[in-house]
Amino acid sequence: MRAPVAAVTYLVEDNATIRENLIPTLHDLSNCRVVGFAEGEHDASEWLDGHNGWDLAVVDLFLKDGSGLGVLKGCDQRQPHQRVVILTNYCTVDIRARCMALGADAVFDKSTELDGFFNFCNAPKDTPM
Repeated sequence: MRAPVAAVTYLVEDNATIRENLIPTLHDLSNCRVVGFAEGEHDASEWLDGHNGWDLAVVDLFLKDGSGLGVLKGCDQRQPHQRVVILTNYCTVDIRARCMALGADAVFDKSTELDGFFNFCNAPKDTPM
C-alpha cells in the first residue's frame, strides 16, 4: 500500500514562534508539507492566487497587514480540492459564522481545538467536519 501524498500546505501566520512550532508539528502529526508562509494579507493572497498546486491554506485572523478574513475572501475562486482553515486565538461564535460565510472549510481555536485541527488535516478532503 502506497503512503498518501502529503497535502501541499501554505501557512498564513505572523507570529514567528507559532510558525516555528506549527510547521514541524503539521509534518509530524498530519500528512501536510508546508511549502511556504506569509505574515500578511497581501503576500498571502498574492501567493495563493499565483499558485494552483496548493491543497490547504492555514490562516490566522490577525496579521501584520490586513487580516485573515481578507485572505479568505481572496480564496473564493479556489479549486474544489483546495481547503482553507482558520486557526486563531479569537474564535467567537460571530467569528466562526463570519468565516464560514466567507467560505472557510473549518475554524479552530489555537488554544483549545488543536486536536480537531489535526483531525481535519488528516481527514479525506470530502469528509464533512
